[in-house]
Amino acid sequence: LYDFPSQKVVLHYLPEMPLRTSALRTLGAYANVFAAESFIDELAIAAGADPVEFRLRHMKDARARAVIETVAQKAGWKAGAKGDGSHGRGFAFAKYKNLAAYVAIIVDVEINRTSGKVQVRRAVAAVDAGMIVNPDGVKNQIEGGIIQSTSWTLKEQLQYDRQKVLTRSWSEYPILTFPEVPAVDVVLLDRPDEK
Repeated sequence: LYDFPSQKVVLHYLPEMPLRTSALRTLGAYANVFAAESFIDELAIAAGADPVEFRLRHMKDARARAVIETVAQKAGWKAGAKGDGSHGRGFAFAKYKNLAAYVAIIVDVEINRTSGKVQVRRAVAAVDAGMIVNPDGVKNQIEGGIIQSTSWTLKEQLQYDRQKVLTRSWSEYPILTFPEVPAVDVVLLDRPDEK
């Protein structure tokens, strides 16, 4: 997807895991996107580049560029802006399964320096899912994914020891509460001539 002159891709397949796992929303895509986007961020940092500008510089796909540029404009992204130690912004991009949809997102994050508590205050996403038949359905999918992934990241955890899972019921499993849900704004780029 990105245009880098020299690339080498190495796969490490792990057929057995120490704990039994099961599918989450989007199966393995969330973990793969996290790994890829984290590495792109590391490359941007090494290049001394703004993360949005870096991605655009190495992106030829017009649809990918459009969601990145749209979300940056809608969220008021300012290249080179830095957090103040309590407030910051994050950016990410994904092309889901390399064919289903393009999504770019910017989140505004706040940390309470005394308690260490992190909150996502706002999320803005731009989506190109080709021809959009049901705009409300697409927005609902993206909003749900943003809220669920925020919950995974900030709160959800399964307790276990060396032999077994210790979290035995939903009442012991922490999830994001309604007051903790960020404001979410989703911009759709309808492409009636695309899949």
